[in-house]
Amino acid sequence: MSQKYLIKNIFVASDDCYDYYDVLIEPPYISRIEKTIDDIKSNVIEINGEGKILMPGMIDDQVHFREPGLTHKGEIYTESKAAVAGGITSYMEMPNTQPPATTQDELEKKYALAQSKSLANYSFYIGATNNNLEEILNTDFSKVCGVKIFMGSSTGDLLVDDKKTLERIFSECKALITTHCEDDSIIKKNLDKITEEYGFDLPPYFHPIIRDENACYTSSKFAVELAKKYKTRLHILHISTAKELSLFTNQLPLEEKHITAEACIHHLWFCDEDYEKLGNKIKWNPAIKTKYDRDKIIEAVNNDIIDVIATDHAPHTIEEKNKPLLEAPSGGPLVQHALLALLELYHQNLFSLETIVRKTSHNVAKLFGIKKRGFVEEGCFADLVLIDIHKPYTVRANNLLYKCKWSPFENYSFSSTIEKTFVNGHLAYDNGVFDESKKGMRLEFEKQ
Repeated sequence: MSQKYLIKNIFVASDDCYDYYDVLIEPPYISRIEKTIDDIKSNVIEINGEGKILMPGMIDDQVHFREPGLTHKGEIYTESKAAVAGGITSYMEMPNTQPPATTQDELEKKYALAQSKSLANYSFYIGATNNNLEEILNTDFSKVCGVKIFMGSSTGDLLVDDKKTLERIFSECKALITTHCEDDSIIKKNLDKITEEYGFDLPPYFHPIIRDENACYTSSKFAVELAKKYKTRLHILHISTAKELSLFTNQLPLEEKHITAEACIHHLWFCDEDYEKLGNKIKWNPAIKTKYDRDKIIEAVNNDIIDVIATDHAPHTIEEKNKPLLEAPSGGPLVQHALLALLELYHQNLFSLETIVRKTSHNVAKLFGIKKRGFVEEGCFADLVLIDIHKPYTVRANNLLYKCKWSPFENYSFSSTIEKTFVNGHLAYDNGVFDESKKGMRLEFEKQ
């Protein structure tokens, strides 16, 4: 029989709550939320929530956990463990592993790995190629989060650059399509011009000059035009420029949008001024750009132009990241500290608590149609994170859980601490201690 928990006098940050309640967890669900629950006398562990905050666990719609094939960088076990410590209770993982998840067979192999290894709940995208439309159309999207199209080359070899293929995917696929949008022809032109003038030994601050705002905007605009033409359900990932924001609207409620956008932690936190100190550690695709871009993306999150916040967690070894700019891979580890970073922006009065909860949990659940998750509500899965909002936490090399063992946040002191994380009502993480006796569940979706 699963252990029951009663969290007393906790500030519940979810939907219309935002007040103090008692919360009863009877795994895997939240069974009661009331002002006072005092009729449970036995077989329950009571947790004093006074002075703490209870939020729905973050649902990260974009991670790269590197398994199979790239496990020297990360594994489903190590990265999901880091995610749970960071208050992320569910994730959606990208297809650019080796081999890539572009067939039903390879997709289900990843689900089998997660079933035995993942401490958080999980789903996996099917990747699009120039010739796998039938595989996409044969996908059961009640059990798969969506389709990923690389409309710009990044880590791996999944670039879809055939316009006829893109037209067919956008016109025939009825599921949610997510896109990485960067125009390769613009990037190549920029690269050729810069290397001709400066050579190939470039400092990291050239990265956003090579992969500039026009490369992002041109590709995102093309994706939006296709989605409007075919009324496709499109979600554009990791918006990195102010210019792209004109492609989206806040004039409709989320439920009525068929084109939505995501921002990532690194584009909300860093800017091009940080390349001098952090170098390739903040080399991502799309690139981290100017302070103006960062501030406009924060503004777009607040005014609902951008609908979701994610991590794009993408670990590489430090040896790989220490290579010269043009050889170093793009991406970095973020899941362990993403929610702490957002709470730091709350302390800086850049985001409200309500905005953080909506963009990391509520909206993700709504946008993807995730069943019974993303809210602190009776009858929902008890995917919860308990936070001490005023207890500092310093990122050190010895408390990093990523397999790659580095972080762009190393030595930064956050103002808040993630104290406990429940996954399906199971207390998976408690003040630095893990209970790995139960694994996460495969996410289920309303039929798209």
